[in-house]
Amino acid sequence: MSKRPTIADVARRAGVSKGSVSFALNGRPGLAQATVDKILAAADELGWRPSNRARSLSVSKAFALGLVITRDPAVLSSDPFFPAFIAGVESVLSTRGQALVLQVVTAGESEEDGYRRLARDGRVDGVFLSDLRHDDPRIDLLVELGLPAVTLNRPDGESPFPAVILDDRPGTRAVVEHLVELGHTRIAQVAGPPAFVHATARTTAFVETLAAAGLEPLTETGDFTAAGGIEATRRLLALPEPPTAIFYANDRMAIAGLGAAQAAGLTVPDDLSIAGFDDSELAEYVHPGLTTVRADPFRFGEAAALTLNQLVDGADDVPDTELPPAQLVVRGSTASPAAPSRA
Repeated sequence: MSKRPTIADVARRAGVSKGSVSFALNGRPGLAQATVDKILAAADELGWRPSNRARSLSVSKAFALGLVITRDPAVLSSDPFFPAFIAGVESVLSTRGQALVLQVVTAGESEEDGYRRLARDGRVDGVFLSDLRHDDPRIDLLVELGLPAVTLNRPDGESPFPAVILDDRPGTRAVVEHLVELGHTRIAQVAGPPAFVHATARTTAFVETLAAAGLEPLTETGDFTAAGGIEATRRLLALPEPPTAIFYANDRMAIAGLGAAQAAGLTVPDDLSIAGFDDSELAEYVHPGLTTVRADPFRFGEAAALTLNQLVDGADDVPDTELPPAQLVVRGSTASPAAPSRA
């Protein structure tokens, strides 16, 4: 059985971007008529046809928006980002009589299948695309399914969808500069999974800021979980020359790392400075209070819902939305190292 042609196939045949194909096939303005004609001809030659769901979107409404995320359901409530993000989404949906359809898939399951189920069942009018991957295949999938979408931050490839952008690189740079100003010269990072666009962006900002200070980066990869934060901290502390400061890609790993350091007999911040990312609810109340980066996921969710509803309501050329960048919040978990340097 031959494979059903995709948006990417049409783009290659016509010699244009996937975003241009989406605009042409969905009748959106902004392309020259000659380009539209070339795309339609390529689609006809390949036998491309929109899904039934794509056709039905113009005549029916589910009055719901969808979110598919890969997390362990048992720990989702303590996730530093999604509960607040969902609260921001709900603050908008509740005023419009809409519902949020949440699908949580576990490791080994397919997020793509989650979006296919939402489209097949006609349960949502649009979706939020979170945890962007490099060359994310879900973007093409959503175009083929005819599902309007908003991406949380801008993907690194072509996308016809508007993005809501919260640039966390300034916050990352501010953390590193803060630690350097305190006198740290051996600074480590416990990064997020490198498959995620936002994790890579933070790592790049971390490495570049250290390089500007003439320092070498020290990086361990975590998985955004408490267990991952503990294991990465233990590996760093076991080094012949352990760091005097560790920056974690989220608060959950940072708080777990703080506990691991204390269990190892270290005093925070006298022996080890620790900083996180998110400014989650517990960050202020652990001892010592956690230096972190405030990203405001509630506002992120609110802006994403407003943007997605513009698409659902039929608006053309919905622009990207840029939120204020993440900001450093200094608390008691960071201080000057007890000795000039162990390096």
